[in-house]
Amino acid sequence: MTTTYSPDLRIALIADGDQANVWGDTTNTNLGTLIEQAIAGNVVVSVTSTAQAFTVVNGATDQARMASITLTATVGSAFSVFAPPVPKVYVIYNSASYAATIYNSTVSGNTTPAGAGITIQPGASLAVWSNGTNFY
Repeated sequence: MTTTYSPDLRIALIADGDQANVWGDTTNTNLGTLIEQAIAGNVVVSVTSTAQAFTVVNGATDQARMASITLTATVGSAFSVFAPPVPKVYVIYNSASYAATIYNSTVSGNTTPAGAGITIQPGASLAVWSNGTNFY
């Protein structure tokens, strides 16, 4: 048997008999880090491209799992950020000088929009919800 990962939050799902003598570390990471970040974590994402995907990592800290995201940018125009195609609520603060649009990607880690996005004006904060395809 082998450890798998949950589809939405990407936390480790330990199979029976797997991770002998280390399952406690995995459980502590799941509960004390990853789930906590999904509920109350904030990350600053420095946008360096006009289309940038949030990082997505199984069983480790990533940008897409966080509850709130602060956007900064070095690009000189409006930009888009891409969350994985799973249901999720975010609070986004756009501290950049240009409008940011958040989309779900068609596949985690890419910059192809799956559906409708939401634009966050410069200096604005917005709570957004995704059904895995569209943001509202």
